[in-house]
Amino acid sequence: MGKIFCLMGKSSSGKDTIYKKLKVKYPQLNTVVPYTTRPIRENEKDGIEYFFVDDNTYDEMKKSGRVIEARSYDTKCGIWTYFTADDGQIDLSRHNYLVIGTLVSFQALKEYYGEDSIVPVYIETEDGLRLSRALEREREQSQPKYAEMCRRFLADEEDFSEENLRRARIIKRFVNDDLAECMEEIGGYIEDLGV
Repeated sequence: MGKIFCLMGKSSSGKDTIYKKLKVKYPQLNTVVPYTTRPIRENEKDGIEYFFVDDNTYDEMKKSGRVIEARSYDTKCGIWTYFTADDGQIDLSRHNYLVIGTLVSFQALKEYYGEDSIVPVYIETEDGLRLSRALEREREQSQPKYAEMCRRFLADEEDFSEENLRRARIIKRFVNDDLAECMEEIGGYIEDLGV
């Protein structure tokens, strides 16, 4: 039976970079493209980082029972929903997977596919470094959304609180102060689990 390695961490902890590097290092890990109703950012491509859909498409998928988990955020730019769909991308009888998620999505996937099928990979980064990375990324946008960046940063403090991490049974943590060391540690962890 396959496993889903769920990469999690606060915003700007390096999840996207680590995810891309893991995809290259472990091509045998299939990926699952999540969905979102938020607007596409510069340098993003539909079907790569996310499937970008409108609210009506999300509502239709939800009504048809295809939404495994969903999170909606009341942002400075409106309500944005992120979700994982049962759309044929996951077949645990044949493959292992790598996904990016939140604690909420991790727990929903665990409930949907079973605890033995989901492996948490929690990334930690010092808050000052995360804030610096977030600011740098936002400055690159043609229309920076600094208020939304700050909202996300503060919301993550609550979403990834020690109590929530404990409740989700996140024990193993990977510190991303040095990307190469972090990648090596995560790689060893994945390989120890048979990938």
